[in-house]
Order: sequence, then C-alpha cells, then structure tokens
Amino acid sequence: MKTKLTAAAMAACMAAGPALADLVFPDLSYRTGPYAAGGIPFSDGYRDYFTLVNERDGGIGGVEARVIECETGYNTEKGVECYEATKGEGALVYQPLSTGITYQLIPKVQADGIPLHTMGYGRTSAKNGEVFEWVFNYPANYWDAASVAIKHLLDENGGDLSGKDITLLYHNSAYGKEPIRTLEDLSEKHGYNLSTIAVDHPGQEQKSQWLRIRRERPDYVIMWGWGVMNQVAIQEAANVRFPMENFIGNWWAGAEHDVTPAGDAADGYKALNMNRIADYPVFEDIQEYVVDAGLAAGDGSNVGKVLYTRGMYAAMLAVEAAKTAQEMHGIAQIDAAMMRDGMEALEMTEAKMEELGMAGIGPEFAVSCSNHGGSGGGIVQQWDASAGEWEPITDYIQPDDAVLDPLVEEDSMAFAEENDIELRCNES
Repeated sequence: MKTKLTAAAMAACMAAGPALADLVFPDLSYRTGPYAAGGIPFSDGYRDYFTLVNERDGGIGGVEARVIECETGYNTEKGVECYEATKGEGALVYQPLSTGITYQLIPKVQADGIPLHTMGYGRTSAKNGEVFEWVFNYPANYWDAASVAIKHLLDENGGDLSGKDITLLYHNSAYGKEPIRTLEDLSEKHGYNLSTIAVDHPGQEQKSQWLRIRRERPDYVIMWGWGVMNQVAIQEAANVRFPMENFIGNWWAGAEHDVTPAGDAADGYKALNMNRIADYPVFEDIQEYVVDAGLAAGDGSNVGKVLYTRGMYAAMLAVEAAKTAQEMHGIAQIDAAMMRDGMEALEMTEAKMEELGMAGIGPEFAVSCSNHGGSGGGIVQQWDASAGEWEPITDYIQPDDAVLDPLVEEDSMAFAEENDIELRCNES
C-alpha cells in the first residue's frame, strides 16, 4: 500500500535509519562536435541544479543526487551506448536531448522500465500515456511548437493566412521532419501554401537553400534547426536580406549563440521558447552554492542563458517528480518505477515555481496517465541586438488541439498496434 510522508517525517525517518545510497540521473551530454554550442549550456544547467539541490537542500528528500555524464556527441549510436553503460547504475530517468537517440531508446526504456523525459523533442505522439507508459515529453512537444508558430502568424495577420507562402527550413533528420505533417494539416485548415527545404547535417552549407528562398520570396520562414545550422541560417538570411521579423525558429533555434555571430543583422529574429528567460532568484543560489563554491559543471558563464535555463528547468522537473514519487511511496530511496509514478503525477503550479525561486519559468501543467505531454504552450521571443538579449513578445500561446489530438491518436495507436501494446489508463 502506498502512503504519503511529509518532508519533515521523511527527514526524521532517514535521520534515524542507515545511510541511503544516491539517486542517479544520467546526463547524455554532448560537449564536442557541431552541436556542442547547444549541448554544453543545457548540460551545465542540468548538472548545476542537481548540485544546488545537494549543497543547499541536502539532496532530494535527504538523499543525494548523483549525475552521471556520458558524452554522445549528438550521435545516436553513442547515445545508445551511453544508455547501456549507465542504466545499471540505478538510473531514474534519461534526458537524451536528441530525437534520434530518443527513437532508439523508446523500446529499450519500455523493456527496462526506466522513464524517458524528452522535453520539447523526441517522438511527439509519446504524449499519449495510454501507449507510452515510460515516455514523457512535458511541458510541450514539436507539434505543439508548429501550431504555436502558426497561431502567432495568425495573430500577426488578423487571423487570416489565406494565400500566404510559408517555408519550413529544417534539419534533414528525424528531428527536423517532425513538424512537417502538422504544418501540412494546418495549411489545409488555414489556407497558406507550405514548402519545405532540407538542410543536411551539420548545416554549415546553406547557400543554395537561401538562394531558393530569395527566388521564391516566401512571406515567412519557420526554422527547425540545431547547432551550427542556426547560426549559418541567420547569417544567410541577412545576406539575402530576408526580413528577420518574418523568420521564426523553433525553441531549439533561439539561443544567444544562434544570433550573436550575425551581429546587428540578427536584430528582430524571432524564436519560440517553452520556458521564460528572466533573472530568477534561483540563479543567486546557484552562484553562491555552486559557482562560487567551485562546483559548477562549466565556468559559470552560461548561467541565466537560454539553454542553461532550459537545462536547469529540466533538472527541476526531474527533482520535483522525484519528490512526488517519494511522497507517493513513502520512501526516500525511490527506484525507476517509482520515479515513473512521480512523473505521471507531477503538477507544476505558479505557487510551486515561485517557491523554487523561478516564478513563471514555465506554464502551469499537470501530467496524468493519459497525458504525458503537459500544456503544450509556448511563447515567442525576439532578439534585440542592441540590448544583446531576448525579449518575450507574447504570453503562452496554446496549440490547436483540435488538429493535434487526432494526429497524436493516429500515430500512437499505429505504434501500439505495431508493437502489440495493450492500452492502459482508466481515468474518470
């Protein structure tokens, strides 16, 4: 029988009992290669938050968190090797930061009983917890992002995109191809013309793609980029004088290092974000307990930046899910199955985020057995080159679930049939 334990009661029990082992959170990082510019700050934020929880709070429910970092180089094969090498350490949840690695790990985590959190990436239909018991993609997914981008353009055009030409410039990978079906269905609903242009890995050569854009003169370009591809695309857009305010990246194409190489020419470029960037009080704690103490994963220069903040946010969600699991099961030394329960019962409120020193960092959402995807909302931010910072220009925009829900249902049910998965959940 599951029982609930208050934080004070749990601490008292642990003080009276034997020393507990640590709670293991693998970090499938990439600090090398053409995607390192994004991988490094995310991993720094992810690791530093766990260090903060250990140093400031004495761990999670009194149990120290241990982060095992394994370098993948954003390579799918290496990512799978890292998973196999670390899962026996008592791993509670994996955050691979790669759609390619995610697709390979989905059947493995389902067989091994270890949660997989693909925050804003991975297989979108994993939102359906009836099929994907061990996979979570809250607070939002790629199809949400595509819909949020289109909703923003609708707002910019008085609710009418009829006859507008929109080009998707995408990384030629499973990641980059994720939004195509959604944008196609949305084009049928809203009457815009969609064209797609692929950019091969790693994206350093894009002259032909941007010459085509200059020739076709679309009204808007939406970019699904990552790593050096983003920097090159923004510079090439400037070279062909494409208006930056009509160029919108997804939330993996909107960090500081994506825009700064182009200098003033990047001014006005837009990108989505699944979480807000602000001067949160938690950063002061990270400075005191982690950076100044010489315990930072990096040199401290990334603290507060877009991807550092997102990595910290991912770690915070993991910590809060672990706390939820501890309370649900009445035990501090949780295992992967208990962690999964905590993730499925996770609820993020404004009050909780404020208590954690990061008020408003993300949308409010509640995970459930059937919904592993959260709220799906995203904001639009715009680069101010003179100030050297991102400015939010919208509140959270909710995706068009009337279009997305059937797509999630179709794809997830096909996966269930192919893999002989019995549906779960009996929610009233």
